[in-house]
Amino acid sequence: MTCNVLVVEDEILVAIEIEHVLEELGHAPVGIAVDSRAALDLACRAEVALVDLNLRDGATGPEIGRALAEKHGITVLFMTANPSQLGEGIPGTLGVLSKPVADDELRQAICYAAACHKKMEALPPVRLRLFETAPQKLAS
Repeated sequence: MTCNVLVVEDEILVAIEIEHVLEELGHAPVGIAVDSRAALDLACRAEVALVDLNLRDGATGPEIGRALAEKHGITVLFMTANPSQLGEGIPGTLGVLSKPVADDELRQAICYAAACHKKMEALPPVRLRLFETAPQKLAS
């Protein structure tokens, strides 16, 4: 079960590490987007997106996540050091994982998001806060 995954992150070292973990898990990174324009340009190639909130063009992560989920059918998982910026969540998106994230937790979150996208059962990582409006809430 592989997925094409978009990394929306402006800290390049963090983004490269996420891509490395994706590849280890057998997923295909479709690119790194550092701002909203790049994210929307790469959206047509992605099934899952890992989205930071604060990017090169400001706090555009919530808008990006909403657009990716609503317009492109992408399973969106936010990763941020500022989860309170999302309030109760963004409709259509999965949830938020607080940074910093340990590699094991990142692996679990990616596997969970991929399983949700494929409509398979999976357990979310402990620190992943699922939104009430999440399109899928699957547990085994």
